[in-house]
Amino acid sequence: MPENQSRTPEPPREGAPGADADGGTSGGVADASPARQPSGRRSAAPPTEPAGPSQLFIWLKEVATVVVIAVVLSFLIKTFLFRAFYIPSESMVSTLDVNDRIFVNLLVPEPFSLSRGDVVVFRDTKGWLTAAPDAPKGPFTWVQDGLTFVGLLPDNSEQHLVKRVIGLPGDHVICCDAGGKLTINGSPIDETYVNKAEEPQIRAFDVVVPQGKVWVMGDNRNHSADSRSHLESNGGFVDLVDVEGKAAVIAWPLNRITVLDNYPAVFRNVPAGG
Repeated sequence: MPENQSRTPEPPREGAPGADADGGTSGGVADASPARQPSGRRSAAPPTEPAGPSQLFIWLKEVATVVVIAVVLSFLIKTFLFRAFYIPSESMVSTLDVNDRIFVNLLVPEPFSLSRGDVVVFRDTKGWLTAAPDAPKGPFTWVQDGLTFVGLLPDNSEQHLVKRVIGLPGDHVICCDAGGKLTINGSPIDETYVNKAEEPQIRAFDVVVPQGKVWVMGDNRNHSADSRSHLESNGGFVDLVDVEGKAAVIAWPLNRITVLDNYPAVFRNVPAGG
């Protein structure tokens, strides 16, 4: 065929790639979009899961639960089993030192009874102590009061006393015999718990302990305003209903942690009181 002879282009075949509906071309780019869904039917989107609680919220919830349980248990223990107290004076040296923290067994004297030699904490209802001045209120005083109330801090109100039980109801206690020893129901006792740093001064007394009361003395005899110093007030006796409990252990400081002894051997040969 001659070079100058023109050829009529063939029309594109129906359905050929790149063909428009009107027979034109689309620039060589094929339409790859998926076919449309039939009218009235749409593809379902995946369901969206609800957002759960954050890890921080879960952690805070667990911490709060532990704290609440600890406070409740501490309150129950402080109310029914043990209570912490702070020692502010030297009246029980060397058994108890100033600033010791002790745990008191609240099950004594009820339902369990007291024994001679027990170290007890009791409320001052007879005016043995001078009135404590009101402590200055700080911004966090309410926190301290709250922790003391639930038992997480020791009671430092200084309106309690701690002494050793020497005479039980019915006991006849005398100071002293010819050898300078205390006698209970006629039996002399060797008080090995008394502070050995000083020779105890003799302070004569002769008492019979009434029912519902006890006679108490400090181990640091020369520095203890105990039953001997308050004969004019209730005869120097302590009402059993005022006894908070029996001091069981020294809990603080760490180098003094120990179980408190009531020296049963000292009172072994003492006969029962009348």
